[in-house]
Amino acid sequence: MTQVFQKSDVNDSVLAGKTIAVLGYGSQGRAHALNLKESGHNVVLGLREGGPTAKQAAEDGFTPFSFGEAVAQADLVAILTPDMVQAELYENYIAPNLKPGAALLFAHGFNIHFKLIQAPKGTDVVLVAPKGPGGLVRRQYQEGRGVPSLVAVHQDASGFALDKAIAYAHGLGATHAGVLETTFAEETETDLFGEQAVLCGGVTELVKAGYDTLVEAGYQPEIAYFECLHELKLIVDLIYEGGFAKMHQFVSDTAKYGDLTRGPRVVDQHVKKTMRTILTEIQNGSFAQEWAKENQRGLQHYKALQREDLGHPIESVGRQLRARMSWLKPKIEAAS
Repeated sequence: MTQVFQKSDVNDSVLAGKTIAVLGYGSQGRAHALNLKESGHNVVLGLREGGPTAKQAAEDGFTPFSFGEAVAQADLVAILTPDMVQAELYENYIAPNLKPGAALLFAHGFNIHFKLIQAPKGTDVVLVAPKGPGGLVRRQYQEGRGVPSLVAVHQDASGFALDKAIAYAHGLGATHAGVLETTFAEETETDLFGEQAVLCGGVTELVKAGYDTLVEAGYQPEIAYFECLHELKLIVDLIYEGGFAKMHQFVSDTAKYGDLTRGPRVVDQHVKKTMRTILTEIQNGSFAQEWAKENQRGLQHYKALQREDLGHPIESVGRQLRARMSWLKPKIEAAS
């Protein structure tokens, strides 16, 4: 049974009077820094000098430091930059400036699990991974709620590593919703698998395949777009809110029968076999090695694949149709 931590499990003393350095001010970095600060923690920001987020940080009331300066002050360093810059960041700025006894915290286990970063043995290394984007983490905190988070310990040098992770998660507001204990391996491998096989890779390829099938059969592209992409949100929202049961509650009997009899023919044993292969590539590190090499080569193959993906006809059809959907346009607030 998964261990779930609540507010009653928080040991506030482990971070009391301590300085937390948040490195990076993107979606998660901004949410973490602001939530922790408003929870009473002493937060300093480490940003790339002249980087694009410095202006936003200043508007939010922070005086950003360089990465090295922020690390040198910190009792806990939260590394919230993109995965593939973390190893260089660690080597050049964190390792040379890390205080003895300071803890390292990650929001995704990629670099630790695949040994791209190897922390000193005397350092606490923990993970706090909110299960939602930074904007949601921030909004839920402001509303007095929280987003569920995962916590894990890779190294417990102090004997209080898990306590530090739970206290940090509490500062984000996560204990309102529950903090689930996991491992770096489990968080990293399941996160990558979900992205590749289901949430991003699986869904987009399924949508494109459905769209292409209808268009190639002579149906109008606009109709194919509505049936294979537009209405996906309606179904996903129902599943998100109440699982398969709520989706079955709100779709027709015809849709349910088609789901139960045709769905397994689309996602069949061949698909599950491919999924198992993808999981193996994640587990044995071959995906991590491939992604690291792609970054070292300047992302040329990645960028070419992205151009090809975004050049699919469903994108141009979708842009034209979404332009007619007034509810998708950003709301412009009247000047006060």
